[in-house]
Amino acid sequence: MKRNSLLDAFNIERKEKVVSNVTDYEIFPDKKLLDELRTRIVENLIDKEIPEDKLLNQFINDEIDETIEGFDLSNLERSHLYNLIDNEINGYGPLTELLEDKNITEIMVNSPKEIYIEIDGQIIKDDSVSFINDEHIIRTIQRLINPLGRTIDATNPMVDSRLLDGSRINAVIPPLSTKGPVITIRKFKEEMTSADDLIRIGSMTPYMATFLDAAVRGKCNIIICGGTGSGKTTLLNIMSGFISQDERIITIEDAAELKLNQRHVISLETRITNYEQEGEITIRDLVINSLRMRPDRIIVGEVRGKEAFDMLQAMNTGHDGSMTTLHANGPKDALNRLETMVLMSGLDIPIRAIREYIINAIDLIVNIDRMSDGRRKITSIAELEGMEEDEIRLREIFAFRQNGLTSKKEVDGEYILYEDKVPDIYEKIASKGITEIDEMFHIKK
Repeated sequence: MKRNSLLDAFNIERKEKVVSNVTDYEIFPDKKLLDELRTRIVENLIDKEIPEDKLLNQFINDEIDETIEGFDLSNLERSHLYNLIDNEINGYGPLTELLEDKNITEIMVNSPKEIYIEIDGQIIKDDSVSFINDEHIIRTIQRLINPLGRTIDATNPMVDSRLLDGSRINAVIPPLSTKGPVITIRKFKEEMTSADDLIRIGSMTPYMATFLDAAVRGKCNIIICGGTGSGKTTLLNIMSGFISQDERIITIEDAAELKLNQRHVISLETRITNYEQEGEITIRDLVINSLRMRPDRIIVGEVRGKEAFDMLQAMNTGHDGSMTTLHANGPKDALNRLETMVLMSGLDIPIRAIREYIINAIDLIVNIDRMSDGRRKITSIAELEGMEEDEIRLREIFAFRQNGLTSKKEVDGEYILYEDKVPDIYEKIASKGITEIDEMFHIKK
């Protein structure tokens, strides 16, 4: 016998719960009063010391009560005001909840009332938060970077660093930024730490993961390329996880973003100039120094200049298994950029000699793209085969071919494995006793 619910028995219409973002000014309609109260309370809290007989929360509550005395505020408006002040004191101001939201991958502050976020690869304007003024933004920047030993002011109006959770922060203030302070935070996604995670979201196939695992363990020298925000550092971090526990790994970065779990890891980070414009330590300095640190692997977060030549030298002088990333629109473009960066080192070397040097140093180029629907995919894994008419010849081993877009505007395509020819780097991988890729290339022994 079918049992009816009370809703069915009394013919009550079901209503779906509607959830939507509520802005500061929808909760607190008087925008001018909200900004005035928030400013006054924050300034009072900064100026006053917390009495020894009071807890912080009670101190904040008392200050709010004192400030709003004489104003007819509802309980909702008062609670909202308390949350804003609590975030100022115990968190990172208006950015606190955005930083805690795991669905948000990027935060962009263009002005006090112009804040954008990235969710699932899509950039949207977030009207649920706001800053009081430009000084409020600068105060928030300082709160974010002070624990890192960095500062931002008129003398040093730009900072590029990483937060304690591994997220990357870039901030620019006037006079460099003409419209006021600007913040860009690329958040570190803790759940994206393994090859299985990339397979789950469709960024690569199990065969690609097996091949890259074998290539890393087989000590192939690998470059990961792609555009801004394509996921190069995330992929480098995941591929670095394939390295065995008994190897000594030296990582070199501008801002330490890599999180390796091996037990023998040395992390090096560049240093900017001090107030006397002295003491700068560049990526190139660290690459050169790392060669004296007895590394089994050298991993450079990103090459973008003269250090490219020193990285190639390391790969060509017995430091196999090195990896790095660079900005490029594909494997061919990556090679062209690499040539340009080597020329930036100031050495008078013929182009053909540079290309031969690159061929001897690099085994694989892995390209990762941010597609039009916001999703990241490894679109090419290619090896360097040699020279043909003074040009470096690339051969794709894996590729992603886009067929179009679905009705939901999602990228539609397929991954391809070129199994007709065994890659040249197979011998290098097989010489290490690695046989996991034999099946995909139909190798029988």
